[in-house]
Formats: sequence, structure tokens, C-alpha cells
Amino acid sequence: MQTSSDRHEYPAHWEADVVLRDGGTARIRPITADDADRLVSFYEQVSDESKYYRFFAPYPRLSAKDVHRFTHHDFVDRVGLAATVGGEFIATVRYDRIDAEGLSASAPADEAEVAFLVQDAHQGRGVASALLEHIAAVARERGIRRFAAEVLPANNKMIKVFTDAGYQQKRSFEDGVVRLEFDLEPTDRSRAVQWAREQRAEGRSVARLLAPGSVAVIGAGRAPGGVGRSVLDNLRDAGFGGRLYAVNKAPQEKELGGVAAYRSIHDIPDPVDLAVVAVPAEHVPQAVADCGEHGVQGLVVISAGYAESGPEGRERQRELVRHARAYGMRIIGPNAFGIINTAPDVRLNASLAPEMPRAGRIGLFAQSGAIGIALLSRLQRRGGGVTGVTGVSTFISSGNRADVSGNDVLQYWYDDPDTDVALMYLESIGNPRKFTRLARRTAAAKPLVVVQGARHGGAAPPGHAVRATRLPHATVSALLRQAGVIRVDTITELVDAGLLLARQPLPAGPRVAILGNSESLGLLTYDACLAEGLRPLPPLDLTTAASADDFHAALSHALADDACDAVVVTAIPAVGETSPADAALAEALRSAAAASPAKPVLVVHVELGGLAEALSAATSTAPHAVEPQVPPPAERPTAQAPADESRLIPAYPAAERAVRALAEAVRYGQWRRDVAEPGRVPEFEDIDEKGAAEQIDALLAKGDPAGLTLGPDDTCALLGRYGIDVRRALPAPTPDEAALAAERSGYPVALKATAPHLRHRADLGGVRLDLADEEQLRRAYAELTELFGKPAELRPVVQSMAPRGVDTVVRAVIDPAAGAVLSFGLAGAASELLGDTAHRLIPVTDRDAASLVRSIRTAPLLFGWRGSAPADTAALEELLLRLSRLVDDHPEVVSVTLEPVVVAPRGLTALGASVRLAPPPARDDLGPRTLPVY
Repeated sequence: MQTSSDRHEYPAHWEADVVLRDGGTARIRPITADDADRLVSFYEQVSDESKYYRFFAPYPRLSAKDVHRFTHHDFVDRVGLAATVGGEFIATVRYDRIDAEGLSASAPADEAEVAFLVQDAHQGRGVASALLEHIAAVARERGIRRFAAEVLPANNKMIKVFTDAGYQQKRSFEDGVVRLEFDLEPTDRSRAVQWAREQRAEGRSVARLLAPGSVAVIGAGRAPGGVGRSVLDNLRDAGFGGRLYAVNKAPQEKELGGVAAYRSIHDIPDPVDLAVVAVPAEHVPQAVADCGEHGVQGLVVISAGYAESGPEGRERQRELVRHARAYGMRIIGPNAFGIINTAPDVRLNASLAPEMPRAGRIGLFAQSGAIGIALLSRLQRRGGGVTGVTGVSTFISSGNRADVSGNDVLQYWYDDPDTDVALMYLESIGNPRKFTRLARRTAAAKPLVVVQGARHGGAAPPGHAVRATRLPHATVSALLRQAGVIRVDTITELVDAGLLLARQPLPAGPRVAILGNSESLGLLTYDACLAEGLRPLPPLDLTTAASADDFHAALSHALADDACDAVVVTAIPAVGETSPADAALAEALRSAAAASPAKPVLVVHVELGGLAEALSAATSTAPHAVEPQVPPPAERPTAQAPADESRLIPAYPAAERAVRALAEAVRYGQWRRDVAEPGRVPEFEDIDEKGAAEQIDALLAKGDPAGLTLGPDDTCALLGRYGIDVRRALPAPTPDEAALAAERSGYPVALKATAPHLRHRADLGGVRLDLADEEQLRRAYAELTELFGKPAELRPVVQSMAPRGVDTVVRAVIDPAAGAVLSFGLAGAASELLGDTAHRLIPVTDRDAASLVRSIRTAPLLFGWRGSAPADTAALEELLLRLSRLVDDHPEVVSVTLEPVVVAPRGLTALGASVRLAPPPARDDLGPRTLPVY
């Protein structure tokens, strides 16, 4: 819609799709002069009581003057927004700027009156709360800083909308009316309220898809074997607990495969909650329209031919999403494999998976259908066919993830009582900043294991729209780990880690006991532990003559040892052993592990016997087996043993696979303990935040609007306002000026070539250190010019020497997708070659800074390696915190590099610095809730 207004062009960027409290969607957009009929129809459907609350008097109908006033806006001083479903208004909000006496046109008032009206049938869906977020964002854009609202005391619902929003408020009562005034600047509380509402709404929207009361398959063929018919058969065979319908445009029977069949979804006499669309892409728009008109709540679109097929398909995909959301529906797909919910009262298999997976407590999300099949198959094989904690709770294959994405599924899993462990296969992350935030919150409640495909291909799959990022995959991976995500490299590792985390408690530390009847397998396990950074105890060899009782006694003893945090059992079958021996060993291990439920137990076996199957089957014959009781996320301890005393013990066919899964559990357990005691962001009294802001504004005002790299003086001045001192380097374009610079700096000095190809490259000979006097300085100057050319090309500088120490590099950058990132590593070619750099999202806490310094592989050089003096890591951590604060306070500082930072035994010295200023990338995570359009 491109309608002009009195004073401003139609603001299309105010249009947005939002998820409401019940999981449905609505479209929010500006009201225009073309909406007169919609407004009248909307008002006719509002009750007399709601009209009275809005106008404080009986107001049965809108006059022509009212309609004109409420539909003609200048989009500056008068703005109206409408929430629509199916193109019709369900709620409106309006603000009018309050005239301030004496203000000129160039200085308009910064306060406005705001008022809402919500159709009675849609009250309680959170429409007003969503509209308040959006009208507040519009007002801030137009220079309005405060809202005022007058509400009748009996209008409790509207008073609650305002008071619950989290803004700073002032409340008064006069002439029988409650007057509320509140600032529109977001606060920590308003943001927390917004994110909590977002979680409930998006989680509920996924829940509606996964637990429908009725399902219709559109495109179910008469003959078995087609896509639609396969989904229909899978739903029927899984024992779906709701009503099931087949839709075929030309059915010759009233049933297909024993399911009631209809020509159109309009012909179905009852409500339909979920529709699976499996018709050719050209027929999907009509199917979506039919579903929207029938009141369907959500769609799973199996059909292909969208963004994965090229630009025309991408536009079809966007139109598909716009069309569905306009009716309040959410979409999984297109090009999706389907969804599964194994809950006994649902039993939904709306997918192409021919078998319903075993019910359990692992949630699976895969953007690829092929990978989804592989994950389901591997879990089925590894679980031994026994119902329990190793099965699947829910499975979602998102295909092109044009609407419902991994972020939405995380919102659902966060407080899903049936999911204890979340496994995700991602080929792209559409909103990395939001994903990191949601992952951190989810990981604090339950393990989240992620494998990312297309890591080295440089591009997302053709069906996925992603935001541009300048960060390499290794950096993104490090940031995800900071958020508590368990990052693995293969789907085999994904399943290995998932089974351990679903079956066993988290280890309290890295100490591992190893026991078994194979000395060689024990030694392999020991070496694998060392390679993964664990602390293994010497392996205990029980010899090949060990009986099941011997294993029981040894495992019980190891679990009782306070010096042990986890146990790895290695087992090989004796020649000629039969399955009863495997069952006896499995029962011995199970009963010993059940007696010490706080420590994890893993088994490494060779694929000669049936031990793995026996371990999975151990619970089927164990007495008094009960279903695990899962507490709410907030009540779960860091290392909780399953309530079922007959815990399943995961078995691995190779030592390195078992140990790698255990190492991930150890790191995750440590992260959970760290999260329980979060760090703090220190206050530095010497920071001049206001002065830095003024300097930044002045520099941007006189520089290139697209951004500028600061000169040395401005760089030192800006960093100095945050307590970051940079040792100045004086230009030395001639030998005589170099001598004068050295006198000013004080000997000894360094002479450096700063040409781009030589900067910070001591290995190329472009740096001369410890020059004690003028004679040495002039000699070094002559050597540099002889080697590398004229001074104009070398750009030589003179700098006083810093105390000896460890050369490091500190960087901060604002990435458009991931946000502000702080990086640290040692200087030099070796670190660059190995990619030995650590990363944290800004703002960092004192704990983040300490872990950043210690997480690089070359960190021992800072802590007295081979008898050297330890570096002043406390000073280094303070520098990291100060730089984090600078970038967090001033997002216009889009890039900072401090190189080298020489960390001495006492103190540190920054010898080089560069700063770039630019308008910061837009942050949609700070605005109102809105659904992205991929």
C-alpha cells in the first residue's frame, strides 16, 4: 500500500507481522484514508461497553467527521495503527501530539496522547500490548518521548496494558479519570517484559502446530505412494489422537485410506487446526486462502518450488508467508519434511517419515529433510527399541524455514515439560543475535546441542535468506559456546552427545575413572581423555576373565570415590559368550550406576556382542521402573540424575566418541555452574562517557557520513576517555626528525615502518628495537631505507620502548548480524596461522574477561610458561573490560584494534591503535516484536 499523507509519505517500514498471545498472527500497519469502510465495519463489531471505555460516553456510531479524522494522518503528529487479520481491523491505536505553547515548528512537543480500541472478540489475545510496542517505536522515531493516556477506572484491562509494559510511569486521578504518563525510552524491565511476551507467544504458536486437535491433508492422492497420500497414511498409522481429514479436489470416494475425504477444506463441517499442504506450488495460494477462510491455525507446506528454485521462487515464498500471516496462520516450510509429536495423547506424524519414532525426551530440529531422516534413524538404532528417555519428544523439519525457524522452536522447547535435551541441525541462522539470546536462556535450563552444516561453503542453502556477517565460522562457533550451546561437528557427534545428556546426569568436573576388561581399550580411552582436556585416572584392568560381579564391584567402587566425576567402562566380549552374558553384564552395570545417581557412566564396547542392546533393554525388566519426573526449567539443578533409578547407560563403539561426548558434557556442566554465579560489569569512575559521546558526534559530523578511520591524535584522545592509554608514535619522515622525536620520547626507542605491508611485521625486518642513542637510531634508519625504499613509502615512526612482556592483540568489532564482538589473541604469525583467537559478545563481564584470556591455546605464555615471569593478566582483563564498555556505550565505534598490547609482569602498554567510527548497524532486537520476512 503506497498512500501519500498530508505531510509525509506512507511509512511502509512500520508494517509488521506479530505473534499474539494465543499463537496466532496479526498484521500491524498504518491506517490510511483508504481504510474508511474497514474502520466503520470494525467499529460496528465493538460492544457498547468498549465504545464507552474509549470515548467516556455512549458513542453508538462514528460520524463522517470521525471517520475522516481517524483515517487521515500526517504520520508525524497524528498517527494511527491497525492490527488486521484477514485484511479486517481487529484493533486500533492512535496518538496525537500534544501542542506545547510557545514551541516553534522546528521544536515540536515531545509528548502525545494515546488511545486504543480492541474488538471484543479479540480482547485477551495481547493485541493491545503488541500495538503499544509498535506505536511507541513510531513515536520515538518522530521525536516523541512520552505518552499520556486517560482511562476510566473501570477499564482494568487497558490500565493493565499500560502498567504491565515496564516503562517508567506516573499515575494520577482527577475528575473521575485515571491519567497515566510514561516515558517511551526502553528500560531493562520493559525489554524483559517484551521478551517474556515474545517467548510465550512464539512458543504457543509452535505448540499449536505440534498439538492440533484436527489435521487436514490437502493434496492426498487416491493411490498410495504420492507425497500427500504418504503423509495421510503416516498420520493414520501413527494413531493420531485427533480428527483426520483428506482433501482431494476430485475424490471418487468419501474416504481415502479409511479417512474421510472432501473436495475442499470448505466442505469439512468441523474446525481444522492444522493443514498439511502437498499440492504443486502453483496451487498453494488457493489452498492457503481456503485454509485462512476456514479458520485453520497453521500450515505445514511440503510443496517445493520456492526459494530453493531461484529468484522467482523466492518471491513466491515471500508472498506465501505474507498471505498465510494475513489470516493469522504460521507456516512450517515450504519444502519441509514435516513435524512429529510423540506425546501419547497426540501421536502426530505429519511428515514423510514412514515410522513413528519411539517416544522420549529429546527434541529434534533439522532444516534438512535428509538429515532429519538420518537423525531419527540413528536415534532409533541407538535406543534399542525401548520406550524411555532416549526417544523423541518432538521433531520439526523446517525446510526453507520461511516462517517458523529454529528460534521459534527454541521458544517452545524452553518450557516444554516433555523435552529434556534439544538437538538442532542448522544450515543457516537467520537472526544470529536473537538465536544467541534464546540459546543462552534455553541452555541454562536444558542442554542444547547444535551441528551446523555448510560451514565452509561460504553460502547458505539457496532456500534460506540470511543476514550478512563478516565473522568467520570459528568466531560464530565461539560465540555460541559462550551462550552455552554444545557445538559439535557431525550428526554422529550430535547423537552421541544427545544420548549421554538425555540418559545421564551432568558430571561435576573433569576427573574420569576408566575400568574394563581390555587393557588396550582402557589405554585408548585414557589417551582420548587427555586429548579432550579431561583428567583421567589410571585405567583399571579387570582382565578378560572378569565376571559381571567383578564389573559391578569395580564400578561401585569408582562411583564411590570422591576423586572421580564420571566413569567410562570398556568392555569386550569373551570368545564364545552368548547374549545371556551380555544381559548379565548390562544388569550389573545398571544396578551399580543406579546406586550412585549423581555421576555419569558411559560404556565403550566393540561391535562383537550384544552389550549395547542389552544396556538399552536393561530398563525393560528392571523392577519398579517409573517415568522420569522433570521439574520446571527454573527448578532444575546443575547436575540432576534422572528420577528413574534404572537409568539407561549410553554405549559407544569407539573410545574417542564416548570421550568426546563426555568432554562436551563436562564443559556444559561447567558453563551451567558459571551461569549460576554470573559475573559483573565493573564500574570505572575515571570513564568520561559524556565526553566520548561529544567527541564521536563532532567527528562524525565533520567526517564522511558513511564512516571514518580516526587519526592518531583522535584515536588516543577517544581511547583515553575510557582509561585506555596508547603510547604515541611520532612521525619520522627524515633522520633528523627521527632524532628529534627520539629526544622527545626518551631513549631507548623503537623505529618502525608503518607502511601497510610492513605494519606490525617484525619478522619482515620493518622494526628496530632498543635503540639506545642517536647513533644507533640513524644507523637503523639507514638500514630500513636501504632495505625497503624511500621514507615516504616506509612511513617510519619513533616510539619509546615499552617494558618487555608478551605481545597480544585486542580487537572489538560490531558485526551487522551477530552484534558487538570482543576478540583476544597473542600477536605473531604463529597465532594467526593457527587461528588462536578467543571471542566474546559485548558487553563482557569480569568472568568473561578472565575466561577470554585463558581460553586461547597459547595462554600458558601469559602464566609463566617454562619458568618465565607471569604477565599481568589482571591489567589485561581490565583493558578488555574498558574496551567492551567503550563499544557498548557507543555503538558508533564499529571497530577498534589495539596491536600490539605488550603485557609485562607489571602493567601493560598499548603500542598501536586504530578506531573506526560509522553509523551503527540497525538493531531490530531493541525494537518492537515483529516476525522476520526471510
